[in-house]
Amino acid sequence: MEEKLVFGTGGVRAKMGPAPNEINTNTIRLITQGLASYLKTLPEKEWKRGVVICHDSRLHGREFALETASVLAGNDIPVFIVPELRPTPFASFAVRHLHAKAGINLTASHNPKDYNGYKVYWDDGAQVVSPHDTGIMASVSKVGGPSHIKLAPSSPLIKTIAPEVDKAYLQAIKELSIQKLSGEKLSIIYSPLNGAGITMIPKALALWGFSNVHLVEEQKNPDGNFPTTPYPNPETEEALRLGVRDLKKRKADILLVSDPDSDRLSLAILHDGKPIHFTGNELGALLLHHLLTTRAPKEPFAVVTTIVSTRLIKLLTERAHGSCFEVLTGFKYIGEKIHEWETHKNSPHFLFGMEESLGYLYGTHARDKDATIAACLTAEMALLAKQHKKSLLDILYDIYRTYGIYRTGQASIESPSLAHMAELMSSLRKELPKALGGVKVLSVEDYLTRKATDLTTKKESPLDLPKSDVLIFHLADKSKFVFRPSGTEPKLKIYGEVTGSYPSILQGIQELDKKLHNMLETLKKSLS
Repeated sequence: MEEKLVFGTGGVRAKMGPAPNEINTNTIRLITQGLASYLKTLPEKEWKRGVVICHDSRLHGREFALETASVLAGNDIPVFIVPELRPTPFASFAVRHLHAKAGINLTASHNPKDYNGYKVYWDDGAQVVSPHDTGIMASVSKVGGPSHIKLAPSSPLIKTIAPEVDKAYLQAIKELSIQKLSGEKLSIIYSPLNGAGITMIPKALALWGFSNVHLVEEQKNPDGNFPTTPYPNPETEEALRLGVRDLKKRKADILLVSDPDSDRLSLAILHDGKPIHFTGNELGALLLHHLLTTRAPKEPFAVVTTIVSTRLIKLLTERAHGSCFEVLTGFKYIGEKIHEWETHKNSPHFLFGMEESLGYLYGTHARDKDATIAACLTAEMALLAKQHKKSLLDILYDIYRTYGIYRTGQASIESPSLAHMAELMSSLRKELPKALGGVKVLSVEDYLTRKATDLTTKKESPLDLPKSDVLIFHLADKSKFVFRPSGTEPKLKIYGEVTGSYPSILQGIQELDKKLHNMLETLKKSLS
């Protein structure tokens, strides 16, 4: 019997193809019928608010968006569909702006060209969380087959989202600017990696005063074949190669690169003629530092980050007398926190959210990571640094001098199956290591049992986050290592962070990077 495509808590992402476990017209219809059935369990006044549908530049994205609209309309649910590709954060914004009950975004983020996916948003603009995620999953699993699917491809219930919503999104971004800047003095190279960022980021930069923007020619037009890079992930050097070429050629100040659905942003600069590619943690720390030094946060304010992101975020926040909250990996949990604070009195004001994989949000116009606002903030930050005759690398080193040097990295263990991944995690739990790489383990956080254990005193304390297959080890040298199965592929991910204070920043970075590399390699070998 052929395996079926599984719709999970984060939606679905898979290769496109004709099989029942691949993304195709039939599986898109089945998923949408399940979602429609779940929506129809709500009061009529709720589902009558309709559903927003968005897509990026992926192959068959428009086709799948129209199929999704047809099924929803066939179930008497109103639809608001984009006229053409749009960024992921626009989908989140449009749900809120149009007061829709839900949203759907057809995207596979940064996966190769043969992938597509299906993400569901709720009426707060964030990706669905409990109880709706499990409710939708159960509803999708109950759809019997094609005969149970209702279609209405030319229904009057299907409406195209008007240009006014684009203008409203850009206006919301514009209002987050701090001042009128001489933006033409900053030279920017921008690449949307043949994705949806081209529809919003250049316009938003112009509204913030940044007119000196040069597009990477080969990557400016939407193209789901991603002809310049087989893996359109802005975390990789290969995806930035053409942008770096233009950065050097024009001697520009910064390179900005968004992924195909334009929710993540990468930054590179030239320093002494050499390209410097900032990690997601480094850019996150820079953006938060920029916000804390250029804007007076409303009191009390809060920042949200993830358990696998750099501890610098917590240090920066608390030094500025704010509260820092850690959530599980996935921006939907950051969106959930914003919604919680909006709906409860005496809650802190949300300032900034970030995750280490290049995801950032300033403002509450959207409830997902947003490369558009991140691009504008990064440009503003770079211009102010330039006016002080500094580079963004200089600013990062200033942060290290104040808080200590924090260096982060990742390693992945390829696994033959999801079951094998589970076995690896189980073996770690059965006999918790007393040391990692020769360094004593002080405490362990296990998010599957939701308990933290002090290995010195053997005392246990509860963890106030949902259950998740994650282990975090805190070591005697103040380093931290996180073990987490990938949510989209059979890999066990190891996130590491090491820290220290050194008289020389460059020497400290060199020594810590070597230490981190050696530790990650040791951990990979011990588990492979």
